[in-house]
Amino acid sequence: MNSTRSKVPTDEIASLRLRLEEAEETLRAIRAGEVDALMGTGRQGKKVFSLAGAEHAYRMLIEAMHEGALTLTTDKMILYANQCFARMVKCPLEQVTGGSFRRFLSAADGATLRAHMKQAAQTGVKIQLLLHAADGSKLPVQISIRPLANEGGKNKIIGMVVTDLTESRRTEEMLRALTQRVVQVQEAERGQVALELHDNITQLLCAILVRSQTLADQLSTHDSPAQQEALKLRDLLGHTAEEVECITRNLRPGVLELLGLDAVLRAASTEFTSRTGVVVTLTGVALAARLPPDTELALYRILQEALKNVQKHAHAQQVSVHLARLGNTVQLLIKDDGVGFNTERQPAKRKGSSRLGLLGMHERAAYVGGTLTVKSVRRSGTEIEVRILLPSGNPAVN
Repeated sequence: MNSTRSKVPTDEIASLRLRLEEAEETLRAIRAGEVDALMGTGRQGKKVFSLAGAEHAYRMLIEAMHEGALTLTTDKMILYANQCFARMVKCPLEQVTGGSFRRFLSAADGATLRAHMKQAAQTGVKIQLLLHAADGSKLPVQISIRPLANEGGKNKIIGMVVTDLTESRRTEEMLRALTQRVVQVQEAERGQVALELHDNITQLLCAILVRSQTLADQLSTHDSPAQQEALKLRDLLGHTAEEVECITRNLRPGVLELLGLDAVLRAASTEFTSRTGVVVTLTGVALAARLPPDTELALYRILQEALKNVQKHAHAQQVSVHLARLGNTVQLLIKDDGVGFNTERQPAKRKGSSRLGLLGMHERAAYVGGTLTVKSVRRSGTEIEVRILLPSGNPAVN
């Protein structure tokens, strides 16, 4: 018996022991409920690594995050929070864990979160709201909510990643201020160009037009070809003068400053119909009093851009424009019966200038404290609605 045991090679014994250890490790992981695991090969051969063995590393990673991380029950009790979240709400971590997440929200934001929690428990959502810190300060954040686990099929666990939006909001405000400054400079330059066109180019063209008419009158009827050329030159100069005058009005409409928004909307609609053949119908444009100058200019520019998009992309036959005063709010509604587009995913041919046009309209509205919404469906037309809240105490100017 002893002689038989001695014949077993030492290397084989070592291999068998290694395999036995691997089997025991696998059994231990199974008994402990550690289902998630991986098999790795190192210097000492293959070995089972369970995710539970990496728990410490995961916790270190979460604690090192520059974002808040939490796990909650569906009734918003905090089971776990990292130090970053505790710093966000300016509250000791031991006072955060075990408490309710609702205490860091306003009633309105709490209702918003409650409305999204059911969906979050299934697929996950992202929402933006304000965290109310322990010292009374408010922090704008984005919360990403995902379902994490289902303990025993009864208690669902929700995971949250909380991102501080303070710097992002500050950047947005700086960009918006820069955009507003660009709009101001742009309008000033447009006014200057319009003035130079009117005072210089238009007057020169009119003078040349008069001279060409004089030349045509002086030419003998016997010199009919030369007279015909002079008349053609006169007509061409007249058409050029009209185009320059139209450009001047678009750059800085004097009608807007003198007669107000009603008149300039009618003039722009009439000019667009005569130039493109697309019928523009105006309704509800009679306002009892003048709006603030910046508001009137913003609405006029938005209509200009919308009509430009209709001409370039919509292939519409009719456009309706509705301007109304609703209390302290002015509304501009522009609808067309064109081909429409997918607002979520614009076709390639609509990229570029058209996207910049929509962005410009949004910024124009935001510049005067308004909002702009675009609704469009393929082959069902497009609707653009602008709502601008007028200043309280001085809602309009006479």
